[in-house]
Amino acid sequence: MKLTAAVIQNSTVLLDTPATVERALALMKEAAAQGAQVVVFPEAFIGGYPKGADFHIYLGGRTPQGRAEFKAYFDAAVSVDGLEVQLLAQAAMEHSLYVCIGIIERDGGTLYCTAVYLGPDGQVLGKHRKLMPTALERLIWGFGDGSTLKAVDTPFGKMGAVICWENYMPALRMAMYQQRIALYCAPTADDRDTWIGTMQHIAMEGRCFVLSSCQHLRRSDFPSDQMNNRLPEAPDTVLMRGGSVIIDPLGKILAGPIRDKDALLTAELDLDAIPMGQLDFDVVGHYARPDVFSLQVNTAVQSAVSFVERLSS
Repeated sequence: MKLTAAVIQNSTVLLDTPATVERALALMKEAAAQGAQVVVFPEAFIGGYPKGADFHIYLGGRTPQGRAEFKAYFDAAVSVDGLEVQLLAQAAMEHSLYVCIGIIERDGGTLYCTAVYLGPDGQVLGKHRKLMPTALERLIWGFGDGSTLKAVDTPFGKMGAVICWENYMPALRMAMYQQRIALYCAPTADDRDTWIGTMQHIAMEGRCFVLSSCQHLRRSDFPSDQMNNRLPEAPDTVLMRGGSVIIDPLGKILAGPIRDKDALLTAELDLDAIPMGQLDFDVVGHYARPDVFSLQVNTAVQSAVSFVERLSS
């Protein structure tokens, strides 16, 4: 079986979620017009990755201005069952697409960096919350848990997402490989040259197709009058330079990487390449040594409070 996959390299309209959703809808339409059946968007596309912002946080202190900026960012976030995701799901149905899109998910008083899976039936198929935010991300995003590690079914095999530096967590990768993931989505904010080698390694390690999408974000997309940013003020300053890429199960680059411009990359994926690649390497099969190494994954929802009804005697 063959399919056409697309990865989106474009930017959030930071703090303007309706405009960002409209941009995403247009990009989904464009990808479908190019024959795409699967589309992957960057990390935090809806809600935004506030590159360079510090929210005036320092050890032992916060400021009223920083709290106000976080409130603006909080207001730009979305819920999985909200109108914004519904609009994206409807577009997935209209264009017969499977979509993985990064959002900033609002749940109660906490934000999560989440990847949402949408199907051609117009439904939300699932989601994955980033397990381990990196560095300052930990001060604005909550931690996901193992309950959202489940890949989703597609006619092309399992599709799942591992977000940005989660891809440097070997145990998390193994949890995905054990599900026989075929379409390994890697939405990211890492635009460094070294990222491509990581993606090629994962494709070869998992014998899967890797679809990595990163934003092309310019300073002009960042509302400096509403949020502090420590990066240069020149409007043409590139805050995130892309580097999106599509890679086959033997590490061959099929599309990209493209940097320093908006892009919509497509590639034809021949799913026969997966079993052909597993001839000599199946990381959770004939190349595994469960007698020596084992991995236990806790997929229970973690909750701060449990209500237990006690029967009266």
